[in-house]
Amino acid sequence: MDPRPRILIIEDDPEIRTLLRDYLAKQDFRVDTGDGGAALDRFRSTTGEPDLIVLDLMLPGEDGLSICRRVRAASRVPILMLTAKGDDIDRIIGLEMGADDYLPKPFNPRELVARIRAILRRNEPQTVAASKLAVADLIVDGNARSVSRNGCPLDLTSAEFDLLECFVTRPSRVLSRDQLMDWTRGRRSDTLDRTIDVQLSRLRKKLEPPEQSGDSEPLIKTIRNAGYMLSCPVKEC
Repeated sequence: MDPRPRILIIEDDPEIRTLLRDYLAKQDFRVDTGDGGAALDRFRSTTGEPDLIVLDLMLPGEDGLSICRRVRAASRVPILMLTAKGDDIDRIIGLEMGADDYLPKPFNPRELVARIRAILRRNEPQTVAASKLAVADLIVDGNARSVSRNGCPLDLTSAEFDLLECFVTRPSRVLSRDQLMDWTRGRRSDTLDRTIDVQLSRLRKKLEPPEQSGDSEPLIKTIRNAGYMLSCPVKEC
């Protein structure tokens, strides 16, 4: 079996598709390309899930946001979005739908490779030191990269699990926004990058018990002018 990661590029511009395909192939990736949602469906029906999808948001017919929504409804495969430089709203919506990262156009292909490798590293198994950790009524399984409550799995994306992992492996510590960006995305954030804010908001909603009242302390609480901290102790299972 070929151990090289398989990357699927969905981009309607044939020149960009060819450029990215050739460049990623030279970086030791297996690369498939398509120009829209139909190509994705064909790929999944014949080859299965790729290891990562590079998805352009501006596509004719079914746009990238719709494709992102469909993929995330059935799969946790990582998604790296390609966005126009000024498409802040679409970028935020894509992250809210579960995309793992984004890269604004125009971009350096070397940065794309660095982002892809960072995402793939975060998806490698056994990232949590203890195989299973108990946090409040949650069980965080590092080997399976999954979280459950009373035996029922929570549907976290890869990026959301990475973010939760930062907190459960550093209990009782205040974590700044810059630290979270470094640990989950492998690079420094700038003041305009709201990725962590969007993902943290989604994560908090998913971790909140259905019966929790508005007066209850959240599992991940905000420390004013400092960052965020896990509010519950962590125990090994």
